[in-house]
Amino acid sequence: MSYENILVATENNITTITINRPTKLNALNKATIAELHEAFKTAETDEATRVIVLTGSGEKAFVAGADISEFANFSVEEGAQLAQQGQELLFDFVENLKKPVIGAINGFALGGGLELAMSCHFRVASENAKMGLPEVSLGVIPGYGGTQRLPQLVGKGKAMEMIMTAGMLTGEEAKQNGLVNYVVPQAELLELCNSIAQKIIKNSPVAISKAIKAINANFKDGVNGYETEIKAFGYCFGTADFKEGTTAFLEKRKPEFQGK
Repeated sequence: MSYENILVATENNITTITINRPTKLNALNKATIAELHEAFKTAETDEATRVIVLTGSGEKAFVAGADISEFANFSVEEGAQLAQQGQELLFDFVENLKKPVIGAINGFALGGGLELAMSCHFRVASENAKMGLPEVSLGVIPGYGGTQRLPQLVGKGKAMEMIMTAGMLTGEEAKQNGLVNYVVPQAELLELCNSIAQKIIKNSPVAISKAIKAINANFKDGVNGYETEIKAFGYCFGTADFKEGTTAFLEKRKPEFQGK
């Protein structure tokens, strides 16, 4: 499938999705959100894809924010609909994807950009990265899950400070606060993400998808994460991957998982 605002490439079981609007600092508009949804949906069902890496084109920005010109004149109802549709179509969709998604933050990740990065299962940043939720400086609040995911990652107090001051964190500050896992020179960003991805690929795709579901359950209202874990743990016992993994261990060889 051809896209106007993103690039998609698959190699060595890793699908790299690149938001490609460099003249707009990769800002998110409705069209880009729709294309990202389709790209993630396709990658999830693609047998050649085991891990997804999400990044931005150029050296300045991952995603510098939402395209403000699209919603500057929205009504109350239109604003609420914008947030709801965006969360369902992309941000919640990415968070609950069955395949691991690594956010490679290669520059500014602001507003919707940081919200998209936080939807990924974990994040790696370049040394020049800057992250923040500046929405209150525009008279609005984060609407794509930022008020929920940021406290989960950095704690309530730090999230309150970041959102209320509209301030930014450097890559190193983001690492210190648990927002990203690693900070590396920009030239090494995708290399590190691919290295981590290769470690993930060695393991059972079925088990990984169940682990994602169980971990996410802890952050969902009305869901008992322990119960989700128990059911997911039990499910694994009926899979070919479990049989292969345990057999390989007992036979002292490396497993060859099929994702079934």
